[in-house]
Amino acid sequence: MTAEADAVEPGQEQEGSAPGGGKRKKIALMGGGAAILLAIVGAAIYFISDGSSFSGAGGAGVDPQTQKPVVFYDLPEMTVNLSTDGRATYLKVRIALEVSDRATIDLIEPFLPRVLDAFQIYLRELRPTDLEGSSGLFRLKEELLRRINTAVYPARVEAVLFKEILIQ
Repeated sequence: MTAEADAVEPGQEQEGSAPGGGKRKKIALMGGGAAILLAIVGAAIYFISDGSSFSGAGGAGVDPQTQKPVVFYDLPEMTVNLSTDGRATYLKVRIALEVSDRATIDLIEPFLPRVLDAFQIYLRELRPTDLEGSSGLFRLKEELLRRINTAVYPARVEAVLFKEILIQ
C-alpha cells in the first residue's frame, strides 16, 4: 500500500467512522466526566461544611445559638498495668466525660464505681501496641464510650475525652 491510498481527501470519510469522527466523542466524554467530577466535589464540600458556607453564615460556620451547651465531668486518674510479655508496662490516664447537662452528671455519679470497674478491666487487657497511633486512641475512646453508656443506662455520655495518656 502507498501513502496515497491511506490519505483521505477533504469531504470524504474513512470506512467505519461516524460523521464528526472520534474527536466529538472524546470531547463529549471529557465534558461529561468534568461535569460529574464537579458535581461530586461540590457535593463533598457542601456536606463537609454542613451547608454553612453556602448559607452566608460567614465566620467559622458554627452558629453560637444552635451549638448545644455541654458539661464536662472529670473521672479520677487511673493507673493500670498493661498486658505484656513479662515486663511491667503501665498506663496512666485522665479522662473527662462530656454530657448534655448537670442533671446527667447527677445520674452518672451513683454508678461511678461500676464505670471505673468496667474501665479498669478493659484497660488491663490492652497491650501497648493497641494504643499506638491515632487510630488506636480512637478505638480506645469508642470502646470506653460504649462501656460507660452501658454502665450508666438510661443516662447517656456524649463523648470520652482524654486529658492525659502516659504509657511507661
